[in-house]
Amino acid sequence: MTGLVVCVAVLVLAGIFGVVQAARSGRLRLRPTDGEVRLSAAEIGAELGERVTLLQFSTTVCQPCRATRRMLAEVAGTVPGAVHVEIDAEARLELVRRLEILRTPTVFVLDPTGRVVGRASGQPRRADVIAAIGKATGASITPS
Repeated sequence: MTGLVVCVAVLVLAGIFGVVQAARSGRLRLRPTDGEVRLSAAEIGAELGERVTLLQFSTTVCQPCRATRRMLAEVAGTVPGAVHVEIDAEARLELVRRLEILRTPTVFVLDPTGRVVGRASGQPRRADVIAAIGKATGASITPS
């Protein structure tokens, strides 16, 4: 009987953990230290956008990374002054460690000076990305 109780408890805890992880995955948010981080064009290997830069860390075997790449490229293409930059996380381990990236895709929204104004671990929703762009530029964004 004790084994059954332990088994049920483990299943319940695993279920709760799964629900919490699913709810947090892909949400754009700003940790207290993220706003202090600035990335230069030299660090990311591309010019920063005039209004915003959507910086994506990916790996070659990551399926959600492909969908995220398409969505961010579409958003960047519809928002004037927005740029999408993708970095291979395996090739830039020093930057991955510095930014405390634990999974891919991880997306950073950078303002025109390179300051991190949003971060998502997992595939972000289009509406969240557009809202973060608005926060980075200080204006409401309506993709054209």
